[in-house]
Amino acid sequence: MIIGTLGPKGTYSEKAVRQWDDKADLKFYDDIFDTVDALLRKEVDCSIVPIENSLEGSITLTLDLLMEHQLKITGEVVVRIKNCLLSKGNLEDIKIIMSHPQPLSQCRKYIKNNFKGVEIRSDLSTSHAAKLASGSKEIAAIASEESARMYGLNILDENIQDVKENFTRFIVIGKNSPSPTGNDKTSIIVYLEKNRPGALYEILGEFTSKNIDLTKIESRPTKKVLGDYVFYIDIKGHIEDKTIKETLLKIKSKVGMLKILGSYPAAK
Repeated sequence: MIIGTLGPKGTYSEKAVRQWDDKADLKFYDDIFDTVDALLRKEVDCSIVPIENSLEGSITLTLDLLMEHQLKITGEVVVRIKNCLLSKGNLEDIKIIMSHPQPLSQCRKYIKNNFKGVEIRSDLSTSHAAKLASGSKEIAAIASEESARMYGLNILDENIQDVKENFTRFIVIGKNSPSPTGNDKTSIIVYLEKNRPGALYEILGEFTSKNIDLTKIESRPTKKVLGDYVFYIDIKGHIEDKTIKETLLKIKSKVGMLKILGSYPAAK
């Protein structure tokens, strides 16, 4: 199996792939858009991309791509994030700190308290930042321990995120729908079309009446007009479960659009 993910080597995305399938062949891409596009172009069998972080919330680009394209979620992986400060030099040498925007946000307080006056630069990935840091003692990267080993960097400080319990959820986007396992999740997108009073409450009431557990609900702009939203909803259960299937049929008749993104085993 060939899996597309964010590169270069050493990213948390690669770690997610290894947790999912440690025998797969990997193809690395510069960003989430290219990683998903590789699947659409059939360069890979599936792609694994981040969708939300426990500190910073959802990855909006991933949500938007799920809305824009006919993509199917076939699995999920949760990776514990331990951000480290990596460099060729010492703390006093650092003039630039680089990383992906997510880790920079996750380490906001740490950077502010310890590196006043240091230039902060966003990069495409944590491992790419580490690769650049390997070329200069004045550059530090916020990345993983794996990146330190891969690019020959010193770990100057570890677990530097502002909240120690830090997890990122990745989704597997593929082709084949997994069979029910008894511990599944179904992801959908709902567009109400007419924003009448109580419309969302009415939809959520359908889940409540059937004792269906919602694990996530989030709104995103439709990008058509101000105040127009779609809702991303994760529910416990599989689309083949009778209760889930019947409830979604009821909801479909009451909304402007119901898009089923997939049913898949929930991450442990």
